[in-house]
Amino acid sequence: MTAIDVLLADITALDVDVVVNAANADLAGGGGVDGAIHRAAGPTVLAECREVIARRGRLSAGEVEPTGAGDLPARWVFHAVGPIWGTADPEVQDRQLADCYRRSISLAAELGASSVAFPNISTGVYAYPRERAAHVAVEAVLAATRDSAIERIVFACFDQENLDLTRSAWEELR
Repeated sequence: MTAIDVLLADITALDVDVVVNAANADLAGGGGVDGAIHRAAGPTVLAECREVIARRGRLSAGEVEPTGAGDLPARWVFHAVGPIWGTADPEVQDRQLADCYRRSISLAAELGASSVAFPNISTGVYAYPRERAAHVAVEAVLAATRDSAIERIVFACFDQENLDLTRSAWEELR
């Protein structure tokens, strides 16, 4: 069974195999958790992101691409593009957000990772309603880890509100 932790934490400092980045469609770095991950990881991650974009073009909401982790303690960074709230039907956006979590867990298992840390994808400048996002995230992680070899999931919340909402969703849905 996968252990799940919900923490108020700096995702860039966690000792996990995979750090999931709340990325933009161009994998260009930015603000919030995306900027923090790129700053902490150093220039090699951005260089790998540019190679991904040159090879395949912009990513769509729900897609995930791996890179190395640069200077982070992790082995990989998975760049997950969450939906921008209000740009599509809410149910479509729920599926796109859930895909960020499901695809990250599936890819982590394929690569032999045993631990994954997630930020609160799309709840910052992408304005996804935080309570709704917490439920989508926890449901997706619980479903994706039922038969998974992933040993540990960390929800690395960046503020008290996301921490409280994610813990509440975890307590309700587990």
